[in-house]
Amino acid sequence: MPASAQLNGFIRNMPPVDLEVDLVDIPVKGRLPPQLDGTLLRIGPNPLFPAAGEHWFAGDGMVHVFHVAGGRVRYQNRWVRTGRWLAEREAGRALRGGLDDADAGDGLANTNIVRHGGRLLALEEAHLPVALRLDGLATLGSVDFDGGRAGPVAGPFTAHPKIDPVTGQLLFFGYGTPDWLGAGMRFGVLDAAGRVERFDAFEAPYASMVHDFAATANHVIFPVQPLTASRARMRAGGPAFAWEAERACALGVLRRDAPVGSIAWWSLPACFAYHVMNAWEDGRCIRIDVMQANAPALFPLPDGSPVPDAGGSRLSRWTLDLDDRRHEARSELLCEVRGDFPRIDERRSGLAYRHGWFVGHTPGGQAGDAAPFSRIVHIDHARPFAPDVYALAEGDACSEAVFVPRTPDAAEGDGWLLAVAYRGATGRSDLLVFDAGDVGTGPLATASLPLRVPNGFHGNWVPSSLGA
Repeated sequence: MPASAQLNGFIRNMPPVDLEVDLVDIPVKGRLPPQLDGTLLRIGPNPLFPAAGEHWFAGDGMVHVFHVAGGRVRYQNRWVRTGRWLAEREAGRALRGGLDDADAGDGLANTNIVRHGGRLLALEEAHLPVALRLDGLATLGSVDFDGGRAGPVAGPFTAHPKIDPVTGQLLFFGYGTPDWLGAGMRFGVLDAAGRVERFDAFEAPYASMVHDFAATANHVIFPVQPLTASRARMRAGGPAFAWEAERACALGVLRRDAPVGSIAWWSLPACFAYHVMNAWEDGRCIRIDVMQANAPALFPLPDGSPVPDAGGSRLSRWTLDLDDRRHEARSELLCEVRGDFPRIDERRSGLAYRHGWFVGHTPGGQAGDAAPFSRIVHIDHARPFAPDVYALAEGDACSEAVFVPRTPDAAEGDGWLLAVAYRGATGRSDLLVFDAGDVGTGPLATASLPLRVPNGFHGNWVPSSLGA
């Protein structure tokens, strides 16, 4: 292994773990805030039987939870017992069912985990959610939300739903419907109790991977970017998803109270953003803050060759002027630090906001090497080009950081930031708790696990007041 890889905590933390554990009274250095009472949930791919050449996104989902209460921490992890996971355990080997296969039963359940309408839902974007119990993480099975006036939901279902902090509604979409790798899409709304309010189908300008979307108080925006999907290309031996830089982005704008037939499409020069930080309305303009790169990481060109310059993701702002008859969006850079996994104080979701956080990369030297996901970055939009940064030790890597408000009615950004750090020197992981407004000072408390939490994707906090 080259020296740069030995120091790259993200690479070293890629292999899956092979045990489910329950740990109590995790040792804590520093002082956990006594008001911090609830559960941090994280999820990511953790293949039961790793297969050579399988895409990172295609591993079986595993949930990791940190229960925090009374200044103490306990930890547990469980695989989501999807149909594929159960079949693999029975067969004793890896089974087919990767990114090019949306017919693999109830899917992988490996990308995000959210609580809504009394349900804890493990999500990935090719299938319906899988429900779990918070207490013990037992798998309850797929959920189609029947019982609402719009009827049951048919997958796929996004891994990045938006919960309206005012109405409590959950907004969601699916792409590749009903034909996976096709241009069909759907938009849906669940009420605060988890019942279906609407579920409508529409067609995108072209088939692509639509990992995330944006929502404001009155609109939803679907970013169709040229990471294109093609069944014909896949059948010819090429990649199911590939980067076609000659295409422009198409941003579909829909009023939340309007039929899908009224979607209007804005153009934006080719770029790629896996994740949205937030979106809001500013007069007749829609602002969307995203982690924008020149091209997507982890996917090839149509001929299978590597993308020449993904460029790294940086916080950027897309502006759509609703009075612009040309329907041309524009992008501006907000922060030079490269990274991803943006988060906000979710009480400001869809509304004008001031504070955001993401996990940044440490720049490399003359060779252009960098340490991915080795810094936690706090953006204050009152001074966006002066971020507050906490740098992990060399060889460490960090998960997405999740904001927890100090109290339900605390000011925006007043609370804590929770992240899981891999420690390269010892090969294990820590739970870090920061003052969200002063991450540069370092963690207030560190809970040290005797084991490793492998790289994952997303997570959320569930207060104890919401129950199991």
